[in-house]
Amino acid sequence: MKLKFDNNLQYQQEAISAVVDLFKGQTPKQSNFTVSSNSNQIGLFDTNNGIGNYLELIDDEILENLQEVQLRNGLPKTLSLKKNEYDFDIEMETGTGKTYVYLRTIFELNKQYGFSKFIIVVPSIAIKEGVKKSIEIMSDEFKNLYNNTVFNSFIYDSSDPEGVRSFAVSDNIEIMVINIDAFRKSFEDKTKESKANIIHRQSDKLNGMRPIELIAETNPIVIIDEPQSVDTTPKSKEAIKSLNPLCTLRYSATHVDKHNLIYKLDAVDAFDLALVKQIDFEYQDGAQGSAFIVTDVSDSVPEVKQLITDMVIAVVFILMFTALFLILWIYRGIVIPLGRMKIATQNIKDGNLDFELEIEADDEIGQLCRDFEEMRKRLKDTAEEKVEYDRKSKELISNISHDLKTPITAIKGYVEGIMDGVADTPEKMDRYIKTIYNKANEMDLLINELTLYSKIDSNRIPYNFSTVLVNDYFDDCAEDLAMELEARGIEFGYFNYVESDVKIIADVEQLKRVINNIVSNSEKYMDKEHGKINLRVKDVGDFVQIELEDNGKGIGAKELPHIFDRFYRTDASRNSSKGGSGIGLSIVKKIVEEHGGKIWATSKEGTGTVMYFVIRKYQEVPVNE
Repeated sequence: MKLKFDNNLQYQQEAISAVVDLFKGQTPKQSNFTVSSNSNQIGLFDTNNGIGNYLELIDDEILENLQEVQLRNGLPKTLSLKKNEYDFDIEMETGTGKTYVYLRTIFELNKQYGFSKFIIVVPSIAIKEGVKKSIEIMSDEFKNLYNNTVFNSFIYDSSDPEGVRSFAVSDNIEIMVINIDAFRKSFEDKTKESKANIIHRQSDKLNGMRPIELIAETNPIVIIDEPQSVDTTPKSKEAIKSLNPLCTLRYSATHVDKHNLIYKLDAVDAFDLALVKQIDFEYQDGAQGSAFIVTDVSDSVPEVKQLITDMVIAVVFILMFTALFLILWIYRGIVIPLGRMKIATQNIKDGNLDFELEIEADDEIGQLCRDFEEMRKRLKDTAEEKVEYDRKSKELISNISHDLKTPITAIKGYVEGIMDGVADTPEKMDRYIKTIYNKANEMDLLINELTLYSKIDSNRIPYNFSTVLVNDYFDDCAEDLAMELEARGIEFGYFNYVESDVKIIADVEQLKRVINNIVSNSEKYMDKEHGKINLRVKDVGDFVQIELEDNGKGIGAKELPHIFDRFYRTDASRNSSKGGSGIGLSIVKKIVEEHGGKIWATSKEGTGTVMYFVIRKYQEVPVNE
């Protein structure tokens, strides 16, 4: 059953306007057509940990608006306000739609001024559940009235601090319903902290903050339902104050502690408007009395009997229709999908994974079919991955055989030359031996790099991560590279654009291997008479970016995406005239990714290549913030 609300009742409109007009002069919320960031939305402000309400009016402006509202509603005028303590009473008789009024007031405040953080404080679990149910019932009504404005409401749960985080960081309307007992106990004495409500204790899930601190930073508008049962004790008043409310709105038919009354609908007013059928009063001698409106229903009995008869007939027809519907539903929703699943199971049994299980329903059977289809896709992906793995394994073995065979063939040839007496002079003999030595070194380098890659690929290399100052580390690297490259006749440039206190977490040895491998690769393919290699270190937000640029022969556009593949060389014949194993850059990629970074390259043939990689910055998170 869906309830229909009359959203034009004058007395409810007056109660809502009484609150909304208190903030007259606050800059209105931006229209939906303005493109802006959350931090620029009027009525909201960014806190250290989220987004909160923002009030730009001063005390005198609030007081002037308050007096205007009180004059309009015929209420005593407030002469002064306590600085930054805005407490307002709304008196509404029971049964006049008090809950509807304050919930709709939330949406009006958001519409007019952009306020988005609201906390409803209730005195008991029963009222808390009642408010939750009211929000559920009225949600469609408010969506229709306020153009589908997005909002989220939830019951505060001390075991779920993420709910508080979501409340703080969201820029939509957030409504938290909380029992006063959930945050009444708070102690400044650290030895008694375990006796305080969880909302007042530090939480590891909130980076050491207390949930109440996160809530207070949002500067929420606090609505108290039945305040005569909520904030009547010093502890309760202190608890309400700990929420750091922008203002406090108290809704009740019987206020005990009087504040600034802005609207009044007492029992007599409600009776005059025919809103209640009972009115309580007091006799002259002090005795309590009640007056009731009694209606004779004898004339309605025949109509009631006829209604019951019609309802019985309707129920019979409904049961018959329901039974027919259930039969059709069982056939369409269970029998047919099970038949399709049987066929799909047979296909998988026969090794056929190239089919698709059609899913029509979104019920439990549909979910089962969806899970079955997901299983089929994963089985297919696994089978395809195995085929690809087998292909790459064969390719790897072929590449290793080729790269080992080349130097072995050369060594064998030169040894045979020595044995056959071809090296008949000391010069030839020296050249042959040097060649054999160099080829043996190539084999040793290849085997070492293969061993290293295998360890990295199987995660068997223990990384020794530590916090490193970027400038100190790269200054040392640059100094070593400058000496080595200048000795080989290559010009080296070093440019550092990072602040002196920036740090990263890295394994210094493995990171040095990355830089050396890239520089070594640049040297191998340097085809210019005056070679140049530049090292640049830049700050790019949450990362430090390292660039190594050379003026070598460059890499073709078709080859560039593959340079980080295992055993890939830009020469199709895989000749080893340049030396190396073809896995240097694949090792580089592995190490960078293990550091949580990313590597890529840009190149232009005949001009040179730039290698880029990024490492995430080390950022300290304060425990108490």
